[in-house]
Amino acid sequence: MEQRQPHAIENSLVFRSMTMEDIPFIVEIEQEAFTTPWTRGAFENELTNNQFAHYMIMDIDGEVAGYGGMWLIMEEAHVTNIAVKDTYRGRKLGERLLRELMKTSAFLGAIRITLEVRTSNYVAQNLYEKLGFRSVGVRRGYYTDNREDAVVMWADLPNRRKDSLSD
Repeated sequence: MEQRQPHAIENSLVFRSMTMEDIPFIVEIEQEAFTTPWTRGAFENELTNNQFAHYMIMDIDGEVAGYGGMWLIMEEAHVTNIAVKDTYRGRKLGERLLRELMKTSAFLGAIRITLEVRTSNYVAQNLYEKLGFRSVGVRRGYYTDNREDAVVMWADLPNRRKDSLSD
């Protein structure tokens, strides 16, 4: 794939709701990004049976470049997964995707957002801290592949219902 200039990507970047047709592309990204990827069935279940689930696609020129998901329960959003396709990494698109998840969760009424991240994933932790997340604890042995601990992080969200969604 050719290397595109950041402004060219930004101009063709679209965020939209995930559909069942997106799942094969999402599973591909899951397998690139995670040692214990979610299955096709897990995503199908999230889209069809989980009333709390909200999943979005980051689309660049019609290609699924990334996705993010969260559960919205009362006034709290819990990021379930977020990943960018390997060929698009290193361009701050993960940050754009997380910002969009945060905006969407605030728009839907959340006042706080949480996630878990591997204790060894310093790159992600730094991104989350940049966006206002703070470590509040550790879940021991959280990850099933190697029993690695997870850092639990929380961030407060601005009231976006009344505010403009533009940055």
